[in-house]
Amino acid sequence: MQWTLVIPLKPLARAKSRLAATSGDGLRPGLALAFAQDTVAAVVACPGVRDVVVVTGDAVAGRELAALGARIVADEPGGGLNAALTHGAAFVRAERPQAPVAALNADLPALRPVELARALDGAASFPRAFMPDAEGIGTTLLCAAAGTELRPAFGTASRARHAASGAVELSLDGVDSVRRDVDTGEDLRAALALGVGPRTAEVAAGLLIPD
Repeated sequence: MQWTLVIPLKPLARAKSRLAATSGDGLRPGLALAFAQDTVAAVVACPGVRDVVVVTGDAVAGRELAALGARIVADEPGGGLNAALTHGAAFVRAERPQAPVAALNADLPALRPVELARALDGAASFPRAFMPDAEGIGTTLLCAAAGTELRPAFGTASRARHAASGAVELSLDGVDSVRRDVDTGEDLRAALALGVGPRTAEVAAGLLIPD
């Protein structure tokens, strides 16, 4: 099964606001872009992925991520994360109605292509499936097989909402990088311990990350 992944990204000026205490507002947009670049690069390198669509209204991010192989779709709804994902999935299905579609966070700088492939392979057995984040509260990956609506419910406590919607929670070993999203300085430290991509490593090298 060859998946199309849909990745939403806020305008960089507003992205990753909880990292301001770690990076300062001056470096925060660049850090958010680096996360997205390393995420997209890993997705493009994943053998189970046909293509990747990034939904964003940020021109700089769109240009940089297109250079990595992403297709850029304007965030026309402008209604937040779930509206962007629904819009992106509709864009994909308008071209290929039977495409399996997965939503993925843009803040997975430690993402490994082989681990993403393992998660997608696991999801292929179900109409809808999701991967909880490292804290076990949110969601980093939501998959919908051919003929199944994505029905994203990201945001606070999305793990419970996706489970309540009928999506199957994936319980897999060896996929830590798929679950390691970054919202805080503590999250970033954990991602760095896993090993982040080159763009995040470069930006993070100048940060003083508290223990």
